[in-house]
Amino acid sequence: MQATSRVLVTFALALAVGVALPHGAGFAANSGGGGSSSSSGSSSSSGSSNSSGSSTSITAMYSQASAKVNATDYRGAMSILDKIIAKDPRNPDALNLMGFCERKLGNPDEALEYYEKALAIRPNHVGANEYLGELYLEMKNLPKAEERLKVLAKACGTCEEQQELQEKIAKYKAANNS
Repeated sequence: MQATSRVLVTFALALAVGVALPHGAGFAANSGGGGSSSSSGSSSSSGSSNSSGSSTSITAMYSQASAKVNATDYRGAMSILDKIIAKDPRNPDALNLMGFCERKLGNPDEALEYYEKALAIRPNHVGANEYLGELYLEMKNLPKAEERLKVLAKACGTCEEQQELQEKIAKYKAANNS
């Protein structure tokens, strides 16, 4: 399922059951995964004390940021994500998506910082683990990318994020004769 479809399906399901997803849980960022599988524990609360109204507001804002990412408007997404992070600095989904935007804009150090913050809060966050693995490949650090793949295998088995990182590692190895 494509990332945009995952975003819409997850959001529609949440609305259908009347659940306000805390911190935008379950939304995908763009191609390459980033969605949070409930089996990974990544859709649980990050421990902040947002009221339901605030959580709904953050969910709506996260949905807007995801839509901007899907449209490759990374700077537009970042302005929304900044607001989410200001309200909830321990939101691993927003931190992950911010890292994704930074990486796509060519800022690997900033991306690394956001991914590490997300993983400090939720170590099994499938999106952050996948994207961090991709960042490590861009940084030509295959062993670190393979570490992220192992974490994904434990966190979600053969989920889409694990499969995509595995494919990217295989392509990296083929291109670099590793």
